[in-house]
Amino acid sequence: MTPRRSRILRWLAAVAVLAVAIFLTRSLWLATLGGLLVESQEPFHAEMIVVLAGDQSGNRILKAAELIQQGYAPKALISGPGCCYNRSESDLAIALAVQHGYPQDWFIPLPNSARSTVEEASVMLAELDRRHIHRFLLVTSNFHSRRAARIYRRVASPSSFRVVAASHPDFSPGGWWHSRAGKRECLIEWIKTVADWFGI
Repeated sequence: MTPRRSRILRWLAAVAVLAVAIFLTRSLWLATLGGLLVESQEPFHAEMIVVLAGDQSGNRILKAAELIQQGYAPKALISGPGCCYNRSESDLAIALAVQHGYPQDWFIPLPNSARSTVEEASVMLAELDRRHIHRFLLVTSNFHSRRAARIYRRVASPSSFRVVAASHPDFSPGGWWHSRAGKRECLIEWIKTVADWFGI
């Protein structure tokens, strides 16, 4: 066997061993990929809860309602970009919370035209400033929580808010790869996260 062929075989063997190792440990590193998207802090007592848009499951507003019920804040400001049938997402979200038995006056709709989390942060923080709110809880879906927290820390004092992650029916950090919807959520969020890192 020539030295060149021997080197090629050793390289192929190393690649094969690496591929097997990746396959056998896939649950570990896939869970790590999912977990890196999530940031959730212990809530503190705040003047307002801010609920970000983009959740068709309703878990974000229901998490906010639970926090109000537990006494962490008196009301929640609900982001509401245009959704469908000339309705804002905030109106639909609040209607869902009311259907679950929560008082409508706990929620403040904020219709807006934001098309990204960065644009939404500008809108929400301007409204908080207008209302003289200095301490708030930021509620969003688990897979969106770390990126949202990073964006808000760029434009608001990190000590002024804490992020509270709401569960999502399509995404579990430790098992997102078991469903097509989970794979989609993870992939899209990682694309957005990398784009945010590069300021795109």
